[in-house]
Amino acid sequence: MKVAIVGGGLGGLTAALLLRQAGVEAVVYEQAAELREVGAGIGVSPNMVRPLVRAGLGERLASFAVPMDAAWELRRWEDGRVLASQTMGEECRRLYGSDFYVAHRADLLDMLVKALPEDVIRTDRRLEVLRQDPDGVELTFGTATGARATVVADAVIGADGIHSAVRPAVVDEEPPRFSGLCAYRCLIDAERAPELSVRRVQTLWLGPGRHFVHYPIRDRKLINVVAIVPAGEWRVESWTADGRLEDLRGEFETWDPRLRGLIDAATATKRWALYDRSPLERWTSGRVTLLGDAAHSMLPFLGQGAAQAVEDAVVLAICLREATRETAAEALARYERIRRPRASQVQLMSRGREVLNHLPDGPAQLERDATLAASSPLRQSAWLYGHDPETAVAD
Repeated sequence: MKVAIVGGGLGGLTAALLLRQAGVEAVVYEQAAELREVGAGIGVSPNMVRPLVRAGLGERLASFAVPMDAAWELRRWEDGRVLASQTMGEECRRLYGSDFYVAHRADLLDMLVKALPEDVIRTDRRLEVLRQDPDGVELTFGTATGARATVVADAVIGADGIHSAVRPAVVDEEPPRFSGLCAYRCLIDAERAPELSVRRVQTLWLGPGRHFVHYPIRDRKLINVVAIVPAGEWRVESWTADGRLEDLRGEFETWDPRLRGLIDAATATKRWALYDRSPLERWTSGRVTLLGDAAHSMLPFLGQGAAQAVEDAVVLAICLREATRETAAEALARYERIRRPRASQVQLMSRGREVLNHLPDGPAQLERDATLAASSPLRQSAWLYGHDPETAVAD
């Protein structure tokens, strides 16, 4: 069984690792000339941690990821008053078998790259043509030099993101849905940042029309900042597009001085328009299937994009483990049957969170704050964090 994975992000590399551990020959084809540091901080929730630990990466993950003492520390925009806070640590381990971590996305990617043989990842491969017949799939890749490379595989996994080049082989292409929001992203030297932001706490400030998230990464040497605001005319969807710090400051100029102090400590910011897709009617066509954002791109408000891709990879590896070249299509169809309902539900749950987060001061905001104060987010997350994709396959 030979599997071609198009896309060398977290989902594609996790799928390659788990497939190879299952005895399947998997190769990753990535359009970038090199796998380099992109993105910023990411939450690594228990439903993502447990599969990585089972794959033998637990010790490596714990060497760079920061375990949270508290998460969902919700603060009022104007004065920083704590509305709700959820203790993590021991309680999270007891409920879900692992810590809740935060990390730099590039560190996770590097962990996966080092866990794979060098010849598994082929860079500078941009998919141009995909053809399949009952016996296999032929893929043609272009390179930066203009050369062409043709590969034949028994199955193809499209793990190439929201603008997937593989997806048109599965479903009719439709444009992504614009949320009306954008995210400012900053990585700030912890030595320049207010003490409040260096704690092992994932803090979320709620305010009229916008919200602001920060937490420490890389052994608390950097503070990851994500500020969600109305996009205005901004439509650029890119991890690398530069924003302007003066625009970011203007969005929060009346907020708590400690938050403004954190923004003032930033030396640069990226700006990213937020798009997602509605759940797809199918993920699989014959010997071609989708994984991660290519299958279920979602808004970041649940912090589940990467976790759902890892869950995908677990189920995919199990389904292909005992398949043959002749039964590859049936294995991919089984993978979709198991994963599509849950991932589609998470997609839809990720929408609309900003409405609650961005309430203007008034009766609805007071009611929300009272509800938050009485809630137990960790226990209420059991459906997300307690899910075991291996058990889902057995069921």
